[in-house]
Amino acid sequence: MERVKGADTQERILNAALKVINAETISGTRMHLIAQKADVVQSNVHYYYKTKQDLLLALQERVLSQCYDIREQDKKQSEDTLESQLHIFFQQKKFLISKRSDYDFAELDFLIQGKNDEEIHDRFVESYERWRDDIREVIIRYCPGMDEETKEILPFIIVAMMQGASLQTLVEKNGFDVEVFFAKCEEMLLQYLKQYQ
Repeated sequence: MERVKGADTQERILNAALKVINAETISGTRMHLIAQKADVVQSNVHYYYKTKQDLLLALQERVLSQCYDIREQDKKQSEDTLESQLHIFFQQKKFLISKRSDYDFAELDFLIQGKNDEEIHDRFVESYERWRDDIREVIIRYCPGMDEETKEILPFIIVAMMQGASLQTLVEKNGFDVEVFFAKCEEMLLQYLKQYQ
């Protein structure tokens, strides 16, 4: 095992933590398992993350930040239309489900941990608020005729569509075609939103 320091080591530790969480769940995760998976001595893990809680918070922050970054990059590269801007959200979730299911599993496990951990819970609340606010911003911009009550509740519905797909694929990996699911979600949503443009 290596005894190394630096940003590369932190990255290896966080990558290892994500793998261990996916294999053992958060409650079964131990610092020595993370050290083994990262191929570093356990003291290296403790050098960067004094406690398991510190490590979990860093991993949660990393996952959330990467999701935000992906969305921001996609926003810059998308057309200035309702269809393109909404597609960003569905495309991102589809990518996470199909290519980064480890993130989706970790997110669900963090959600469960948040029941007993106020700091993890508060970060979840912030991330969901930001997600819904980003969706609401698109709706306000492209659907000026929408009433305030609908503007408020619709982002919750859209997030529920996406999270519902995540949960179902975590339960039954090949239970349905994710491409078809998200295409239908977008189609129904756009058909509904046209009345407010």
